[in-house]
Parts: sequence; C-alpha cells; structure tokens
Amino acid sequence: MSRLQSSWEMHQQSVAYLPDTDMETMAASTSLPDPASEFDRNMPRICGVCGDRATGFHFNAMTCEGCKGFFRRSMKRKAMFTCPFNGDCKITKDNRRHCQACRLKRCVDIGMMKEFILTDEEVQRKREMILKRKEEEALRESLKPKLSEEQQKVIDILLEAHRKTYDPTYADFTKFRPPVRSNPSNRGAARSPSILTQDLSSEDSTDLFGSDAFSTFPESVEPQMFSNLVLSEENDESSSMNIDFSHLSMLPHLADLVSYSIQKVIGFAKMIPGFRNLAAEDQIALLKSSAIEVIMLRSNQSFTLEDMTWTCGSNDFKYRISDVTQAGHSMDLLEPLVKFQVGLKKLNLHEEEHVLLMAICILSPDRPGVQDTSLVESLQDRLSEILQTYIRCRHPPPGSRLLYAKMIQKLADLRSLNEEHSKQYRCLSFQPEHSMQLTPLVLEVFGNEIS
Repeated sequence: MSRLQSSWEMHQQSVAYLPDTDMETMAASTSLPDPASEFDRNMPRICGVCGDRATGFHFNAMTCEGCKGFFRRSMKRKAMFTCPFNGDCKITKDNRRHCQACRLKRCVDIGMMKEFILTDEEVQRKREMILKRKEEEALRESLKPKLSEEQQKVIDILLEAHRKTYDPTYADFTKFRPPVRSNPSNRGAARSPSILTQDLSSEDSTDLFGSDAFSTFPESVEPQMFSNLVLSEENDESSSMNIDFSHLSMLPHLADLVSYSIQKVIGFAKMIPGFRNLAAEDQIALLKSSAIEVIMLRSNQSFTLEDMTWTCGSNDFKYRISDVTQAGHSMDLLEPLVKFQVGLKKLNLHEEEHVLLMAICILSPDRPGVQDTSLVESLQDRLSEILQTYIRCRHPPPGSRLLYAKMIQKLADLRSLNEEHSKQYRCLSFQPEHSMQLTPLVLEVFGNEIS
C-alpha cells in the first residue's frame, strides 16, 4: 500500500506543472453575484472544495481561485480521474493536488456545473467586451471637461478673497449704530462721526479705494458680511407700500451696515484676477453700479428659508422686512428681493459657484460709465467659462441641470432690483433729515448717477 501511495505521489508531481489559475481563467469563469441576503459580507468566505479563502461564486459555487481553475481545466479536457485510495479523500488547501478524482468529485458535490464554463469563443468575446468597455470609459473620461490648473487657481483666489472679506461671525456688527426697532416716536441713535472720504473719481490714486475712506471699521477685524442689508418677509403693518418717512428708526444701523458691506465688496473686487488691470475710472464705474447687487448676492449666505430672515448672529442682527421698511424701503423692492433670495437659496450653490457669480456680476461690460468694455467683457467671459466648466465637473446632477442658465437669470433679476433700489434711495436721499443719517461712502456710491 505504501509503494502504491508513493507511486501515486510521484505521478502527482509529474502533473504539478498545471497551475491552479491562468490568465484565461479570469475571462472564462462565470462568477455569479453573491446574494447579500445569503452571506454576511464581513464574514470570511470559505471555498466549498478545499477550505481555502474563497473569492466568490464560480460556476455556481463558492470557491477559491485554485479550485475554480482546476474545475474548468478538468471539464474542458474531459479528464477522467481515478482515486488510488478509497474514493473519499478529505480535500484541504494543503493536499488538494494529491487526489484530482476526489477534488473533482467535491467540486460537483458542492454544485459546480460545467454548463457555466465559457467556450473559447465566448472567452474571446468576453475579453473583447471588457476591453471595449474599458476603452469607452477611457474615452468618456478623456472627453469629460476638466478644470485647468489656471482655472482652479482663479477659483482659489476668489474663494480666498471672499473669505477675507466676509466674516460669518458678524462680529463687526456691534460697531454699527445700534438697531432701533421700538415705536415710531423713538428716533435713531446719534449719527456716528463722519469719515474722511476720498473722491472715488480720483485719477491719481494708484491704490484705488485704499484710503481711509474705506476703512471706517478696523481692518484688524476680519471683514464680514453685509448680508443683513436686506430684510425678510413678515406680515407687519409697518411694511406697507407707503412708507412713513418720519419714523425711520432702523436707517442709521442699516446705513452703517450697507457702508460696511460696500467696503467688503470693494475689497473682494480688488482681488478678482484682472480687475486691478482696468483703468481706475472703469473700476469705479463697475463698483458703483454693482455694489448693491453683490451685497444682495452675499446676503444670501445669511438668508434662512425657515423664517425668511437674514440671520447675522444674535437677535439684534436678525433682519426682517419690517426692519428694512423702517429704513425707508417699500415692498416694491422688498417683495421681489425676498423672492430673489428664496430662488437663489434653492439653487444650493457651491461656495465656488457663489464667488464666481459675484465676480461675474462685478465685471459686467454693460455698466454705465465703463470705457474699456472689451477688456471687461474678456475678463467676464473668462469667469463665465470657468463657472460652466466647474458646474460640469463638480456639480452633480440633478442640481447641475440648467444651473448656469439659472444663475445668469439671477443676474438679470439683480438688475431689476438695483433699479428699484436706486429709485427708492433717491426718494430717501432727497430728504435732508434722512440723508444726513447716511454715511459718506453710501452717499458717494449711491448718490451720484453715472452718465
């Protein structure tokens, strides 16, 4: 018996050159998906033939790669094996090569079926199909728009510019004249000291808007947001169409807020790539025309859909529509403004999209007073292309569907809001008792019409 067993082992060594797996096995095997209901993915999978680590279902049974290859080769060659022992060898990972007959029998016993084995022609077709799929995926990936390094750099610059000029803690709001929401007989706080203003049209200023005129609030405090400029919707008799200009208790506070916000818009604009290359006159024209629109865009960051307010920290700085009516604005502006804020909020813009939209808004070549429209247009076109590429690359559907068109429509809505704001501002500024509550910067930016 020992001699017979020795002879059998020598025979096994002679056929040991046959590998357990080969390149063809990968394409030839039909691995059925592992039903999640039958197997715990965290539990180790065991080959039903030899007990080695299984890699999945192969030919209808859970097996390792070695037994998968062995079964396939045996079936394709129609091999006939004979057990030299009792026909009931226990197959393990270590001895699975010793008795091919019992190993094959075990394969059949656990449910492996030759019908699942691909023919050579099927193997070739499967290989070609896999190769074709990989090529198609590679083609799709190559055709997919990508942000260039230069485009990404522009986005990074705008993000940094926004973060440097927008403080989400709204800490500086405590430096404004305090908000007064009491009864109409309670007038606003005394006017704060006037600031030293620089003529925005100064031709000899190489550092436009860099003087103390735009530094009313300490630069040591990180610039913050103006988003409170606008208010929110609330059913209140004080927010009627006809504003009582004799009781504008919120005007001093909101005038300071707007003035502060203009400074931050200026700071943001100065960091837009290409903006400082424009002539000083064009920089002034663009900022005067777009300031209120960018303020409205920025304020969306503090706008809350739940209660339709601009929430900027504590309740003192939670702004409702009634607050803005107490600063001299009517529902002709406030109603479309709230509608705009709701629509913009629902777009769920990424911060990158938000800062690009603000920059595009500022660099509008059709602003009144702009001389070098072609240069401004080229800067805006560059930003528009970056925005469209970003949306295609980084904004997943369904949110990206028609997103760019919706964002451009928001810019059109802002033009209408800007026009109504100018109309109401002029009405307010014509009254000396109220115009004196405004800051020099507000008077300079909104007070002079650009012809």
